[in-house]
Amino acid sequence: MFPSFTGSARPRRQVNLSGRNANPFATVPGARQTNPLQLSQNALAQAQQERLLRQQERERPPAATKIQRTWRGHKDREEARSGWRREWDDLEFRNNGQIMALLHVPPSKLKPNMHIISYDSEGACLDQLRLLIHFFSQRHTGDILRLYIFASRYLSTSPSFPPTFPAEIWTYPLLRLTKVAIVTLRQAKAVQLSRSIINVLLSLLSTLSAAIPREVSTYSLSYFKALAEISSAAESTASSGVFDGNLLESAILGLLQPITAKTASAYEGFVSEYLVTPNLLADDGSLFRIAQSINYKLLALAMDELVTPPGQQLLHHKSRGELLRLLAYFIYISAVAHSHSHEPTKTPDAQYVRIISALTAHLTEEIRSQVDTSADSRAPNPGKEMSSGDFVRTQIMTLVDQENVNSLLAHLQIPPASMEDTSNAHTEASALAIYALTLLRSFPRRADEIRMWLYLGSTSRHSLKAGTTEARLPAIKYFYRSSRDTIAYRLIREAPRQAIDFLRSGSMKGHTMEGNIQVARKFTAQWHVILLFLELYTFVLKVMDDEEFLSGSSTSDDNYSWTRQSALPLDEVQDLTIFLKNLAFSLHWYTSEIIGAEISENKNTIAEYFSGNISTTSEIHLDGSSTKPDTVVFAGVPGMTMGYMKGMITGLLRMVYERDSRRKFLPSNHWLMTDWFEMDRFIPAVVAEEENKHKIQESYDTEIDPAENMVDEEGDEVYADNLIGTQRTQQVRNFERIKRQQRKALKKKYLESVTPRLEILQNMPFFIPFATRVQIFRELVRLDQVRRRGTSDADTWRFAMMNSSTGNIDKHRASVRRESIFDDAYKQFYELGEGLKEPIQIRFVDKFDTVEEGIDGGGVTKEFLTSVTNEAFGPKNDMELFIENDQHLLYPNPSAVDERKDFLTQAGAKEGSAEWNEHIRDLLRRYEFLGRIIGKCMYEGILVDIHFAGFFLLKWALTGGSGSATKESSYRANINDLRDLDESLYQGLLKLKNYPGNVDDFSLNFAVTDTISHRSKNKAKEDLKTITRELRPSGSEISVTNENRLVYISYVARHRLQIQPHLQTSAFLRGLGTIISPSWLSMFNQTELQTLVGGDSSEIDVADLRRNTLYGGLYELGDDKEEHSSVKFFWQAMQEFSDVDRRKVLKFVTSTPRAPLLGFSQLNPRFSIRDSGDDQTRLPSTSTCVNLLKLPVYASVETLMDRLKYSINAGAGFNLS
Repeated sequence: MFPSFTGSARPRRQVNLSGRNANPFATVPGARQTNPLQLSQNALAQAQQERLLRQQERERPPAATKIQRTWRGHKDREEARSGWRREWDDLEFRNNGQIMALLHVPPSKLKPNMHIISYDSEGACLDQLRLLIHFFSQRHTGDILRLYIFASRYLSTSPSFPPTFPAEIWTYPLLRLTKVAIVTLRQAKAVQLSRSIINVLLSLLSTLSAAIPREVSTYSLSYFKALAEISSAAESTASSGVFDGNLLESAILGLLQPITAKTASAYEGFVSEYLVTPNLLADDGSLFRIAQSINYKLLALAMDELVTPPGQQLLHHKSRGELLRLLAYFIYISAVAHSHSHEPTKTPDAQYVRIISALTAHLTEEIRSQVDTSADSRAPNPGKEMSSGDFVRTQIMTLVDQENVNSLLAHLQIPPASMEDTSNAHTEASALAIYALTLLRSFPRRADEIRMWLYLGSTSRHSLKAGTTEARLPAIKYFYRSSRDTIAYRLIREAPRQAIDFLRSGSMKGHTMEGNIQVARKFTAQWHVILLFLELYTFVLKVMDDEEFLSGSSTSDDNYSWTRQSALPLDEVQDLTIFLKNLAFSLHWYTSEIIGAEISENKNTIAEYFSGNISTTSEIHLDGSSTKPDTVVFAGVPGMTMGYMKGMITGLLRMVYERDSRRKFLPSNHWLMTDWFEMDRFIPAVVAEEENKHKIQESYDTEIDPAENMVDEEGDEVYADNLIGTQRTQQVRNFERIKRQQRKALKKKYLESVTPRLEILQNMPFFIPFATRVQIFRELVRLDQVRRRGTSDADTWRFAMMNSSTGNIDKHRASVRRESIFDDAYKQFYELGEGLKEPIQIRFVDKFDTVEEGIDGGGVTKEFLTSVTNEAFGPKNDMELFIENDQHLLYPNPSAVDERKDFLTQAGAKEGSAEWNEHIRDLLRRYEFLGRIIGKCMYEGILVDIHFAGFFLLKWALTGGSGSATKESSYRANINDLRDLDESLYQGLLKLKNYPGNVDDFSLNFAVTDTISHRSKNKAKEDLKTITRELRPSGSEISVTNENRLVYISYVARHRLQIQPHLQTSAFLRGLGTIISPSWLSMFNQTELQTLVGGDSSEIDVADLRRNTLYGGLYELGDDKEEHSSVKFFWQAMQEFSDVDRRKVLKFVTSTPRAPLLGFSQLNPRFSIRDSGDDQTRLPSTSTCVNLLKLPVYASVETLMDRLKYSINAGAGFNLS
């Protein structure tokens, strides 16, 4: 029987690609096992290999044919070239046989010792040229020598050519000769051409450029590339005799000086290839002569075309180092072009500003790291020859020279307000603004100086009479008016919602208004003016005192100081604050709409890190900024991210608000924006956002290893220096670090989008009424108590802890001696840390070590806290952790750390030793503990009679911790805050600022003297010791002048208010932030924070106090709710008392003379009255720990008033009866 219908008994070949094993014995134990997947892969690979072999067989014959054809063509061409060479050699030999001996000399050893014979005729020269360009090959050494021979004879013959030379018949051969010469020069280093050959070829290029400049300009890129390589080769050989520098200059100018239709191309080649060369100073003075001889306008036009939008070709095709050199050379050439000396131009034109802006914006990081490295790098050592790097650094640093920055406004003319066409003025203002903003971001170490010089600059206004100008217009007013006239300013001022589209156009998030890129650029230009004004106004407010600020006028008077002339009129300040309010509100409330919710993590994989293709979009830069996905560059300004802009606007708004808080000049409800919120549901919404924020934070903390958080806090670059292992291990860890950064950035961005009300409260709390914010504060405290304890009731928590197997209430108990309350409290409660939020139990011990019996129902805790604060902040304490100013307001002792160090030095301790560090840490821990105590009082609603200085309270909100505000909106030291610190210093700096003469007369420098108390070993009495500190690097060598005195004033203010007390203030705020979240503190200004600590300073409301008073003993109310006659006498007396006496009564009972913020219903414990006998001679007494007044039963109101006044004025308390 046949197995198939064909009748063939031959078995068919089995082809199995399914991977299924057809062997029936495959599963038998001991049989060879085969992976089905491996079988299918092997079969597929074999089929592919066979197909590849067949394809190669098909391609082999055509490939062999092509190779043969190519070789035959090459052989024929070489034979033709050899024939042309022999023909060329024969003709040259007939004219001068000796010269042909040069063909046997290596190009590197050729010397100019031969006699050159000119060609007999123009035709003979042309014939030889045609032959030369036909056979020339740069790889042929003989051809290079032949080129040298022809070039020498051509240069000798060309002077005899007729005036009509070159005729059209010469154009193409000469152009080919130019190309041959360029190619030869470009391999000068590889072939090691001799000086003679290079000089002849340079002379040839110079001659050819003069003969056919338009045609040669088409080769301008390779032309200047060859010249640049010659310059570089000469510098690298450390020999100035490699070629003749004059010939190089002639070759350069030969193509740049003739004006043709292609001259612009020549200048583009010069810019693209020659001005990026690293060593153009080999021949001293050559660059200066070139700069004098070229056409600066054409050079600027070429630069403008190549580096500014929309082209920017060079920015994409040149390295950062090349662009740095281009920037330096352009600055130098521009300076020479505008002056016969090396001094820079005094009035930069708009095109120059645009070019410099584009280059510096692109090179911001390089300028920061390589140019603006230190104050000492401004000028090289005069006794040392200037290197290329020194030249680049020196030229770029001239951008921030005082005269340059001061003169930026000099050429601008702002039209009068009556003129309608201001487009040209706005264009100039925008060009100058982006230039100044770029300088600020590129030179961060000199940012304050740049701001000051811009602020000191001025422009002129057109007068109605032709040819005349009015008085100078300060830069602040110029940029404010330019900003005010922009469409963006006007529309944003109308409503916050208007800001969204303008902010989108500034961020350029892939979409523009109505899809029109020109519209987006127009609004971007407007943002440049607005941003520069905000930068300058922020600086001015630091050095402008309140009197100058409030004296702003629209007219200028030369009799006033420049600062006073720069002050904006108050109506313009009010208009500006409306704009800032709307803009800041939009940035915080509409964040997701402005920058979009499309931000996501980088999708880089581990493989990309190993392959070197890792994206660097999350790297950290030198200024602390980051290019994380959530940082969007705004308005094309380098470093001007949305985060920086938000911080700057918020900070400026708060600075104006602080001035209005000190001296009211705006309407009472000017700052409120309650119309944009649903105020009836605002408080519950904020509490809900806080709960949501806490949950998000908790979920994030559970995902992140605590060790990772510690690493991130210590610094993102911690792995860079401490990795042990292979490079691959470093790459993996770097990958994980960037992922952590991205997660943190995404969390921050997400929190901003889901907690907009909290963002508003933390950054612009004045948008919401104060009473509402106080309620929110108490609600947030209650929410935190419930979250931590499960209840807000202290007794319930104590009972739960005592009945819990894991609870340990002993650490919340302490026995303190009344003689050393602070020390005992510090020793027993410091380690408690955040646990101090929980209820504590205190037992007082008298001087006989007897425990004062009593039950702590909250009153003993209150007495403990007030006693600690009285001892630590009181005037009769020996610690001197805090000191008073002239108004008896407290602030951290700025010399405390220095005095402790001096004490340790006198004791023989070695600086940096364990003993030394422990003493310093102990001092700072005491500050931290005091911060916790104040935080505990605020947390529990206990008022203390302590008054802090305004500048110190400002730091609570602005630098209270990472959760409160960004760097740019944190505390800014200013001259007005110095008034709270040292009135005499404040007045002295004011006189310095407004001094009409030369401040050199005062012989001041950028150094300051700190005075500390000092006790030597041999003296029992303390004396004073001075320590000199520099305000900037080498500050003692920098004199204070009329030009830099504002920077000096700002540096002094920063030193006194921030740097000197930094450690003490930071420790106190760290402790305060442990108990009270910094984001809660940021909801209040300095006056409001003082109210939170010490109570309301307004008039005592007797009716409110009466409604919220508890009665005990004989005075307890009955069912009829009728008050006892003595109680009625008391309230009658309170009504008749003056507010001063009422405050004395309140302090007598509660230890503080102020009412709680939300009324006496918030007093903890409640105000109470009970009887203490009926002896008419007995005086009232109190138990301040429980806010209890012990009032005897008096027979008349007169007796009560007499006894009560005696008590409150005598300081009676527990024991006076």
